[in-house]
Amino acid sequence: MENPAKVQDLGSVYLASATAKFKELKQSAEKAIAQIQEDAKLNWAPNEESNSIAIIVKHMSGNMISRWTDFLTSDGEKPGRDRDEEFEGDIESKEELLSIWNRGWDVFLQTLSELKSKDLLRTIYIRQQPHSVIEAIERQMSHYSSHVGQIIYVAKIIQGDDWQTLTIPRKKKS
Repeated sequence: MENPAKVQDLGSVYLASATAKFKELKQSAEKAIAQIQEDAKLNWAPNEESNSIAIIVKHMSGNMISRWTDFLTSDGEKPGRDRDEEFEGDIESKEELLSIWNRGWDVFLQTLSELKSKDLLRTIYIRQQPHSVIEAIERQMSHYSSHVGQIIYVAKIIQGDDWQTLTIPRKKKS
């Protein structure tokens, strides 16, 4: 039987779990990006309607900064955000890409770390639509997961036979 003094409330467990999952997503994307050696390939996209890794990174960072700055007190769609600019491919180096990436994640993870159980049922707004804090976290989990999957998939296409799996490799016949 667990020591009751060590039992956490459900909200704290949820926040710790969500934070760990977001950090895993960040790490998976970074491992994929690390495999790409040529800066120019960060701007490669499969076709005109697809996004490159660089564009996905800009978009995620812009989203994180907008959504998570003054998270509890202002609308998550900040008036100064230029979402269309996030889809312009103008990142020139991996160093610049990682700087943009980390700027967004720093804002997001800092805000997430400051949330308390009592905040989870508070109402916040995203594009003037009310969300509980839990709903906002889950919305971002879905959004960020899909984009990290895109980053990994594009990196895998770019790397081709040189791709190093991020998880358990498939069984290969010798």
